[in-house]
Amino acid sequence: MTEPTTADSPASVAPATISYREALREALREALAADDRVFIMGEDVADYGGTYGVTRDLHLEFGTDRVRNTPLSESAFVGMGIGAALGGMRPIVEIMTVNFSLLALDQIVNTAATFLHMSGGQLNVPVVIRMATGAGRQLAAQHSHSLEGWYAHVPGLRVVAPATVHDAHGMIGAALADPDPVIIFEHATLYNTTGELGADPLPVDLDSARLRTEGDDIVVITHGGCVPKAVEAAGVLADLGIGAAVLDLRSLRPLDTPTILDAVQRRGRALVVDEAWRSGALGAEISARIHEALFDRLRAPVGRIGAAEVPIPYAQHLEAAAIPSVADIVAGAEAVCARG
Repeated sequence: MTEPTTADSPASVAPATISYREALREALREALAADDRVFIMGEDVADYGGTYGVTRDLHLEFGTDRVRNTPLSESAFVGMGIGAALGGMRPIVEIMTVNFSLLALDQIVNTAATFLHMSGGQLNVPVVIRMATGAGRQLAAQHSHSLEGWYAHVPGLRVVAPATVHDAHGMIGAALADPDPVIIFEHATLYNTTGELGADPLPVDLDSARLRTEGDDIVVITHGGCVPKAVEAAGVLADLGIGAAVLDLRSLRPLDTPTILDAVQRRGRALVVDEAWRSGALGAEISARIHEALFDRLRAPVGRIGAAEVPIPYAQHLEAAAIPSVADIVAGAEAVCARG
């Protein structure tokens, strides 16, 4: 996906084309070099380089004390990360995939998210938790979850989903600067995608949504791995005479509600695309906020696209049928526009 020049992607610096994976690795390298309190921990993050190769060779540069392999116990090493953060360190905890994070749900939801409140504002937990999410790689039902909405439900957590190379790079530093727990969801189909990154990119904020395409007829609201699909769908819709703006949420908690509502109000139509199952998904919350605030200004009810209500299949053709596709987004946008 070609990334547009935005306020946080300066055109004045000659950009380099790198992969999403490389952008994350460079951001981690910069963080380790800049602050001795920063360290990375997770399963096979050192000599193996992590399941997706994001941390490859960082242990050679910074040592295995700061790029530290852990046992196969998510509850234990996430808890260690929380303790290290309370002790003044700046840990970056890598969980292989979102489904494994369920083994650390107690640590994340009951401890990291609540410590500031339970301590009466005395104890922050500046831990960054990175994890891969999403389907599309034939990893079957146990490794294809999109559970971002579960974590976005929890007060005390900040939840972000970088969809571009620039955001993948910039959100690492911004997350480390946050005094509270930040969860970064990296859609696994994005690791090999490429984009442009300036030699001295500006910081990325963790609060705001960003328009990725312009269009006057409908806004497609999405995040993470569905952003490239939505951008491609916008191109198809343009050929059909429908101008579709694509709004990349970037932050899932807190949601940038003012930007969402402004984008919808300007067009009167919206389609929310979420790779999670439709029932109880984050897309439902976004749709509810739009209807509550803009009911009398909508030209049609908000459309929603989500995954089929089944465990994600292993077979490639069934997996593709179960998750949102470019064709689904095009059809969904056409349907909303046809209603008003």
